[in-house]
Amino acid sequence: FSSSPLSLSVSLVMQTLEEAELCFPQLLNTSCKKHLRRYSEALLSYTLLSSISLLTVSLNLFVIISICHFRQLHTSTNLLLLSLAVSDFLVGLIVMPFQILLLEPCWFLGDLVCVLFNFPLFITVCASVVNMVLISVDRYVAICDPLHYSAKVTANRVRISVLLCWIYSVFYSFLFLPENLRQPGRYNSCYGECVININGAVDLVLGFIIPISSIIILYMRVFVVAVSQARSMRSHIAAVKLQRSVTVTVKKSELKAARTLGVVVAVFLICYCPYYCVSFSGYEVFLGSSTNLFIVFLVYFNSCLNPVIYAFFYPWFRKSVKLIVTLQILLPNSCEANVL
Repeated sequence: FSSSPLSLSVSLVMQTLEEAELCFPQLLNTSCKKHLRRYSEALLSYTLLSSISLLTVSLNLFVIISICHFRQLHTSTNLLLLSLAVSDFLVGLIVMPFQILLLEPCWFLGDLVCVLFNFPLFITVCASVVNMVLISVDRYVAICDPLHYSAKVTANRVRISVLLCWIYSVFYSFLFLPENLRQPGRYNSCYGECVININGAVDLVLGFIIPISSIIILYMRVFVVAVSQARSMRSHIAAVKLQRSVTVTVKKSELKAARTLGVVVAVFLICYCPYYCVSFSGYEVFLGSSTNLFIVFLVYFNSCLNPVIYAFFYPWFRKSVKLIVTLQILLPNSCEANVL
């Protein structure tokens, strides 16, 4: 039987439609299909994720400018905050926009770019976590051994610690990239995907278990010592019959220590647990699915919360932001301003 012109035209239209749904229409058998989302859903996703990225960059930029500009803030502890803010700033400036590109139904930048873009991803996220550990160590020494704090935590030691932090982060990223660089795109199921393979066990141990264990142990020790010191003070003052007035102060101290510990650990767990639960289950991390994008962005959102946790609790940060926003830092000798 010969085909009628009508059937031929219908088949051509169907073929055209099928080709229009492919990322690379010229590769009929190997191209990924476009999974288009509704306009309202796509708009909401882009708006939300772009806002998080912009907020992360802005908040951490305030921290960076404050610590770099005002001389009163040039301390060893603030150097750790500066390193943390730099890593979180890069997460918002580089990593988050890359993840926003993965919201597109197709990846058009090539397999090599897909792998290379993940290099700063691993470095900055790992540096953010390790900086949190360094801050925990700093607070541990400050609370548990205050008399020797200035001797143990010197500017040079802090600089070396920060340098080792970034070296460790680079080493951490190299654990995952060589296998993916040997043959970029080897884990793609079709052309138009951006997929890399991650060793879940190594990532779980180095990126989550070791850092979170260190943070919890150090802050628990800080909490116990703070409560012990408060109780000792309470007992001493009680002998002078001033227990009532001091009890309020002691309870406030205990509450502040508990709140700081709870906020730090809870926020870290909330942001990181979903991702590492998936990793621990043995599921390969494929960058592209909506579910995986959500849990990955939850990890990145921790970089947005870090300046809130570690900086907004300090009055000097609020004063510094006010001077920056009002452009008073452009005045002569503004670096000598009293922000403490």
